[in-house]
Amino acid sequence: MRNINELKNQCGKWLCDRLEDAHADGIILGLSGGIDSSVLAALGREALGRDKVLGVIMPCRSIPEDEADARLLAEAVDVDFIRVDLTEVFDSMLKNIGGELNSLVQSNMKARLRMVTLYAVAQSKNFLVCGTSNKSEYETGYFTKFGDSGVDLMPLANFLKRDIRELAKILGVPEKIITKAPSAGLYEGQTDEGDMGFSYDILDEYLATGTIDDEKARARIDVMRRRSEHKRKPIPIFKF
Repeated sequence: MRNINELKNQCGKWLCDRLEDAHADGIILGLSGGIDSSVLAALGREALGRDKVLGVIMPCRSIPEDEADARLLAEAVDVDFIRVDLTEVFDSMLKNIGGELNSLVQSNMKARLRMVTLYAVAQSKNFLVCGTSNKSEYETGYFTKFGDSGVDLMPLANFLKRDIRELAKILGVPEKIITKAPSAGLYEGQTDEGDMGFSYDILDEYLATGTIDDEKARARIDVMRRRSEHKRKPIPIFKF
């Protein structure tokens, strides 16, 4: 059984080392009101101190409750944050692109607008951009290429979703955030597990052990991993 507290400390030390290597002054991350960004903010606050962590709340036709939860987290673990409303920019892009864009295209647009925002603020402060994806999301490609994966560091990408829940408990993340259904906040009632077609518990078990009894879920996970492999590889470059 892994010692989650020890892994937390190792990850905090890793963050410190990465800042030192990059001669950076801190880290910045998007605060979504979800458990992953909450854990990363709390972990950064514990490892680096208050002045070296900045959260950015970036509503973009978003669910108001998510912003309320992000503010709740910031107060609970004492991290600074700023708010940048991207709704007007997003609407302007939709208008100028023209045509009908499906919900997946629009959600990826939002993620990429947030990436641009994080890098603009990070560069002005000499901070590194941190991604909030956990291993369960990363392995199945449940993230946007050059969106929430467009980052300098991925501190949580080796932690399963169940690890994230354990980290949340020991880092003082509010219970409301720990117990809410994981969601990208695309629309009312949308959940990660509903989109994927299986629970995080099933996914975590498969990633941890390589086997599960649910053959339908196993087949779907295998397909997701195969189809998203390009997201985890470096950009192909033609060589002479």
